[in-house]
Amino acid sequence: MTNEQKDNLFLLIKTLTKSEKRQFKLFVGRMGSNSDSKFLNLFNLMDKSERYDESAILKKGIVSKQQLSNLKAHLYKQILISLRLNPIHKNARVQIREQLDFATILYQKGLYRQSLKILEKAKQSAQKQGEKYVAFEIVEFEKLIESQYITRSLSNRTASLVADAENLIACNVLSSQLSNLSLRLYEKLIKAGYAKSDEEFRDITKFFYENLPKFNLDEADFREKLWYNKAHVWYSFLTQDFLSSYKYASKWVELFEQQPEMISLNPVFFLKGNHYLLESLALIKYPEKFKEVLNNMVVRTQSETFPSNENIDSLIFLYHFSNRFNLLFMEGDFDVALKMVPEVLSGIDKYKNRIDPHHVMVFYYKIACVYFGIGDYETCILFLNKIVGNRHLKMREDLLCFTRVLNLVAHYEAGFDYHLDTHLRETFKFLIKMDDLHEVQKAMIRFVKKLSNIYPHELKAAFKEFHKELSVFESDPYERRSFLYLDILSWLESRIENRSVASIIKEKAKQLNRKERPTIKAYSEPEL
Repeated sequence: MTNEQKDNLFLLIKTLTKSEKRQFKLFVGRMGSNSDSKFLNLFNLMDKSERYDESAILKKGIVSKQQLSNLKAHLYKQILISLRLNPIHKNARVQIREQLDFATILYQKGLYRQSLKILEKAKQSAQKQGEKYVAFEIVEFEKLIESQYITRSLSNRTASLVADAENLIACNVLSSQLSNLSLRLYEKLIKAGYAKSDEEFRDITKFFYENLPKFNLDEADFREKLWYNKAHVWYSFLTQDFLSSYKYASKWVELFEQQPEMISLNPVFFLKGNHYLLESLALIKYPEKFKEVLNNMVVRTQSETFPSNENIDSLIFLYHFSNRFNLLFMEGDFDVALKMVPEVLSGIDKYKNRIDPHHVMVFYYKIACVYFGIGDYETCILFLNKIVGNRHLKMREDLLCFTRVLNLVAHYEAGFDYHLDTHLRETFKFLIKMDDLHEVQKAMIRFVKKLSNIYPHELKAAFKEFHKELSVFESDPYERRSFLYLDILSWLESRIENRSVASIIKEKAKQLNRKERPTIKAYSEPEL
């Protein structure tokens, strides 16, 4: 990893827009003594640099080596203060915190009534926007002031503050329990992927219901319903109940449609809800509905009212293109997907400091699938090698396993027989190490291994026999996940019928759109 990636100050400076840099210089220049300050000189030098180079900074004589660390820390703090003052970054959450800061200053000056007045407005705003953790902090501050400044209505005021505190404590405890469950389930999904056996299914189900708090969902607020649906989405993915994930992801998105003001307050949750709804639709193979949801998400994110910042922009890029790939895969439009590849690679480079390595590797896997679909197996192998060769990669284990399996098939198709035995051994060892060797994977390894001993005129019969063998696993609850990452059946059909993989998938897509689909009932859940 390079110094440029390691240095937090350099990364922060490189995220600044032109207007933010201009505001920072105006902020620093508000006092004449700062116009030639060391930290401003350091800012200008780092702003002009292409990469972080500590030796170049020291050569400029701006600061000594002993002072550099403190100067960087001071500059980092000044940039954050400047950004906090920027109206662009003053969302509702920041504004509530700002009011809390103002109230603290007034309290310290002994202006209790003024402080309480600001706190009351901030509390109402926090409760309206679902910011109940901040609301509780405000109530505790109100109680502190009331304990020092006695008002005429103290008895009524005490009862009101105590009731507010108790209500907020209950809400925050419930919200915390649900968010803890959601986060732990998400960790399981990211680390290991779907349940691979009855034992894993039982363990996940037991964990889920033991940690799911009991409450009346009809009386819950927005944030509690949000975490409740998120937890169910992760649980449904883990147990491969994709209709259930579709159901709860739909409810997740419906929460925002029912309360559109929450979109601007929680844009990240809105984007993630749409993303997992789209992923669910891809898994149940529902391209028609998929197009509708994707189009709605794109229209919403392109509207002037939708929030915009570096974090949100990178998420929009990630979810937009990831799901466009999924749609094109469902429809077999690999030629259209190929045209997207340069734009995606450019976006990966643009947002490289904001998109984690896991999602970058998922993009590489999708791009490899694009080249596999158009028959460019050498380029497919090139992108798969970016994943296989990354020794420090923290990525879903099941996706890593199928990267290896696709790599085997691509090597066979590319005619790289002289490397096939080596890749077979490496893949087999890797799958055993990951404890992910299932029947579909065993069958594929056996088949690829014996391909070199099959005469050309016997190939079609061998492909037919293998297709028949694999088709049995398509409805198996634990083996079917193999077909979620690699449409091996369509590849076999293309070899049997002497047609392209794309034409096979396009034909299947037409049949998918004619299928009768489940309907999602209105938002209602029984009391647990």
